[in-house]
Amino acid sequence: MKQQLIFMKVFALFLIIHSLAAIEEGPSYDYSGYIECKSEPEEPLYNGGIIVDQNQSISSTFMLPNLLGNTIYSFSSWVKINGTNESAIKASLTLDNDTTMCVGNVVAKSECWSFIKGGFVLDSSLDNAIVYFKDSNGYVTLASTSLQPFTHQQWQKDQEMSIDKERKRTVTIHVSDVDGNTIEGARIVVEQINRDFLFGSAISKAILGNIPYQKWFLERFNAAVFENELKWCATEPVQGSVNYTIPDLMLDFVRANQITVRGHNIFWEDPMYIPSWVQNLTGVALYSVVKSRIRSLMTHYKNQFVHWDVSNEMLHFDFYEQRLGQNASLEMFELAHETDPLALLFMNDFNVVETCGDLNSSVGAYVARMKEVEEGGVTMDGVGLEGHFTTPNPALIRGVLDQLATLQLPIWLTEVDISNTLDQDTQGKYLEVVLREVYSHPSVNGIMLWTAMDPEGCYQMCLTDPNFQNLPAGDVVDKLLLKEWSTGVVNGQSDEDGTFSFDGFLGEYMVNVDFVNRTYNSTFFISKGDETTHFSIQL
Repeated sequence: MKQQLIFMKVFALFLIIHSLAAIEEGPSYDYSGYIECKSEPEEPLYNGGIIVDQNQSISSTFMLPNLLGNTIYSFSSWVKINGTNESAIKASLTLDNDTTMCVGNVVAKSECWSFIKGGFVLDSSLDNAIVYFKDSNGYVTLASTSLQPFTHQQWQKDQEMSIDKERKRTVTIHVSDVDGNTIEGARIVVEQINRDFLFGSAISKAILGNIPYQKWFLERFNAAVFENELKWCATEPVQGSVNYTIPDLMLDFVRANQITVRGHNIFWEDPMYIPSWVQNLTGVALYSVVKSRIRSLMTHYKNQFVHWDVSNEMLHFDFYEQRLGQNASLEMFELAHETDPLALLFMNDFNVVETCGDLNSSVGAYVARMKEVEEGGVTMDGVGLEGHFTTPNPALIRGVLDQLATLQLPIWLTEVDISNTLDQDTQGKYLEVVLREVYSHPSVNGIMLWTAMDPEGCYQMCLTDPNFQNLPAGDVVDKLLLKEWSTGVVNGQSDEDGTFSFDGFLGEYMVNVDFVNRTYNSTFFISKGDETTHFSIQL
């Protein structure tokens, strides 16, 4: 008996060591995603990872092997339901203490296979774990299921590799004289003066005339969105009394400082944020003011905003469609496009990347809503994900972005913050998790923080105190944006071939070259690409 117990302990230790070794030698992250329903499932990612039995199963639960703590698990599977034609399904992990953790969600069908991708983070090990799939019928068929563990170091390494590939490029500067002879020993100073990646924050009218606020904002951000000043309640609180004075002044500020600005929003489907006088209208009268709102707003600001959130939070609310019919949103997008053809039109909603517990915001629901509009003849231009997080799940965030990336549209995190139910240190910690995850993802085109300052404070999370001294979240932004994700100043000399090379973040640069009594100053731009950028200078 004693020998058997020793053997079991040794065998258990062997399994733990084997699992740890498998993680350390594990593959790079697989960014594959599928949003179409397929007649047959694809092969499992990572060849199943640590799941070896790939037989299809009809069950509401799926047993997982021993799970290690301090580990990020990427989970994926192909899913088919039994019975109804379509159902939203949530996959949850049952922990040892009978609590649950959301792993992912999917809109599954009975006639074809749908792909679910997400995952979870474990702080401590689990001896027995179950993933269960919940839908109206209680049973699903699974195929090509995969569970791949990553250490936090591996996960961060994938982020860094993606940043190097997607956000940076190698540059070689060639220095020669007017006859083409290479010059060795020329002193070269290169400084990044503008970033290509758009990273910004919401601003409020409190920024007008507030020099410290303006200085703080301009030292960090190259993009902005107006927090409330463009919303219908703000511009037309009383019917027929349209006033754009405040947003006009805010637009003057951002334009004067070459800040890219998003338009937020034309309509908001949540009745709480619709002018009271609009809520009293129906039928022809409501349709008339809807058209008037679009024409007034988008004519006044034609060609001024890079994006417009047309009908905000369409996945959760449907005020206009309830009163004007199911084509109301389609007609909003059509008229918006006609009025300002150059602006990109976005869907924008919450809980798509924040959690998988809200089935209204599944990737499948988002894509279905987008296709519904597109089938009506309107091309959707961008994916807006609000990003109001409490406890971020990096595996889920990445899995959702992988899925949405298949749409091949610009993806923006439009309103990123961390809940004020958490203390400021935790807000900063979780903000860093979110920002690293979304900035490193190849398909994310921009990030907007929801951190506008006003006399009442911020919506959920402030970056600074009222005197613009950094809070923990502000320290995180400065560490990432101004240090890690900025090239800054690079110094060097041309070599024997007259060249000097460096890796730089995409954007605009100023270069100064000195040699003996000759000086050269210019600017150049590093744009996205796989090949080395070459820039020639003659002295």
